[in-house]
Amino acid sequence: MTAIQIDSVEKSYKGFKALKGVSLSIEEGEFFGLLGPNGAGKTTLISTIAGLIRPDAGSVRIHGHDVVREFRDARMRLGVVPQELVFDPFFTVRETLRLQSGYFGIRNNDAWIDEVMHNLDLTNKADVNMRALSGGMKRRVLVAQALVHKPPVIVLDEPTAGVDVELRQTLWKFIARLNREGHTVVLTTHYLEEAQAMCQRVAMLKLGQVVALDTMPALLRRVSGSQLVVHLKSGELPGELRHLVSHDEHDNGHGNKYTLRVNDYSDVEPILARLRQSGAVIDEMQLEQADLEDIFIQIMEGK
Repeated sequence: MTAIQIDSVEKSYKGFKALKGVSLSIEEGEFFGLLGPNGAGKTTLISTIAGLIRPDAGSVRIHGHDVVREFRDARMRLGVVPQELVFDPFFTVRETLRLQSGYFGIRNNDAWIDEVMHNLDLTNKADVNMRALSGGMKRRVLVAQALVHKPPVIVLDEPTAGVDVELRQTLWKFIARLNREGHTVVLTTHYLEEAQAMCQRVAMLKLGQVVALDTMPALLRRVSGSQLVVHLKSGELPGELRHLVSHDEHDNGHGNKYTLRVNDYSDVEPILARLRQSGAVIDEMQLEQADLEDIFIQIMEGK
């Protein structure tokens, strides 16, 4: 089943087109990354998915329910963790989560609330007033609020922005567990190493349009940016390979180390063959793949 179906969504603000016909589908059980620079349209798209704004054109469906025409059904299936720290200062953590349960018509939800608080390390803060919490603890409560009605689809909008390493590890451990249990997770983040580690598939937005959409392994393979690191025990790098050098180190009589740009594995053998022909002796070599940050920069710069 398709968890989120987005078809030709457009949205403008006073003449500025934030979304320009965005279409994509996110399958049930996926861990999906939605990436892009500031101003790309990510927050507008998430707000549309959450039913907070209405698109000028196109449609969004959550498990088949239109977010505008069937708002209640769509919203019951969705949990959203917003970027902003929004909270009611008059309630404790447990009271906040009980109220959130009530918004979704759920009674006697304390067992699940306790489990969520335990997994987000909030148990010892259960009876603390929200305004007395640190920013990181408030962020944990936002995550708990999004999960309190056990939504099958979870949207995380910059969930680890400005928080410590402990919260990141706690959050990702719990979210990964929920994903393994079948929950669909949509993540937006500027921490691209998190997206690379967690996401199975990624869409990249630029100026309100999808400019890349692929699985993580395919995305890493199809964009140039790999590097062949070669440590020569003796000999020199042939002149015809010099244009590939992005970095070199001279080891004062112990050989030379070169970092060469390559597109994929097929470029490696011709380089090795030319080194052998020149009489160079390889002491060590390593092929380093481009990471998501390299690819993100290339796509955003249009390379």
